[in-house]
Amino acid sequence: MKAALAEAGWPRRVLVGCSGGPDSLALAAAVAHFARRGGVSGHPLEAGAVVVDHQLQEGSGEVARTTAGVLGELGLAPVRVVAVDVQRRGEGPEAAARAARLAALEAEADRWGAGALLLGHTLDDQAEQVLLGLARGSGPRALAGMRRVRGLYVRPFLTLRRADTLDVCVAEGLEPWFDPTNEDPRFMRSRVRAATMPFLEAELGPGVAEGLARTAALLAADADYLDGEAQRIYAALAEVTPSGAEVTPSGPEVTPRGRDLTPHRGGGRAVVLPGPELRALPQALRSRVIALAVTELGGQLTFERLAAVERLLEPRGSAGPVEVPGHVSAFRQPRGGTGKGAGHRGGLVLVSHR
Repeated sequence: MKAALAEAGWPRRVLVGCSGGPDSLALAAAVAHFARRGGVSGHPLEAGAVVVDHQLQEGSGEVARTTAGVLGELGLAPVRVVAVDVQRRGEGPEAAARAARLAALEAEADRWGAGALLLGHTLDDQAEQVLLGLARGSGPRALAGMRRVRGLYVRPFLTLRRADTLDVCVAEGLEPWFDPTNEDPRFMRSRVRAATMPFLEAELGPGVAEGLARTAALLAADADYLDGEAQRIYAALAEVTPSGAEVTPSGPEVTPRGRDLTPHRGGGRAVVLPGPELRALPQALRSRVIALAVTELGGQLTFERLAAVERLLEPRGSAGPVEVPGHVSAFRQPRGGTGKGAGHRGGLVLVSHR
């Protein structure tokens, strides 16, 4: 707890996100202990809690109210129950519920002026996250797992096992709620928790979860360095144009495959990246710089779309455009251009159509 709060800058006010499960209930008990003592290592601490009712299971409201009562008895204040309407916008049910939950937590933190939202993720959650990332073919940032501190979110229990949180609940006389969806085989994370991890432990021996969590920590250090370098390079290279700025030649310009680029002139914001400098970068940095440009415009990159955008830098290849999820198009700056971005002929241009 001390290390996590120190890394977060010793927030005076914190909110615990609590479902009533053993992990978050144990965290709430630990936070309440320090709040009753007046703080941690001489740093004052005021602690409240939020219980999010996703309204996806029968009786969820009663579970939320019971949990809130327990949190109040622990001494946390304020304690709020927030019911959310989980709406799926193309993502799976788990992702939709997570988005609704985080939005509710952030709104409550803003309402109370909390400097941190404390979540009860454990080492087991971290191991499952890494394993899921491996199965999906994710990059190092995703395989780095959850951060102990990321923005408003603080996860003090990432070095504890799930069994440890159960021990805390027993020691404190707390009766946690066990979410039935954690055993539901329809959900991938539930299958990993109930079947895959036990199988790996049985076949490979104990320590698999610790090994996966250690991999996440090692990758996080590397990813932090590469992300920092990419940010520095992006700030030096990127030319961000406002809405309506011209980024293609005046008059029709046709790609080698015959597609007219004229519609990409003007419209939304654009980012222009110089081709020679991009090509000279190591692939690990080049892909991150391109991803930063896409993110700046509100787009979302998949591995396949990133590879397609990078191929635009090949002088004899297609000039694009490549469509990126989030209403972003990328193309190679044609030679002989005029207007904004013409100084980067052969460079990469990304345009938002929002």
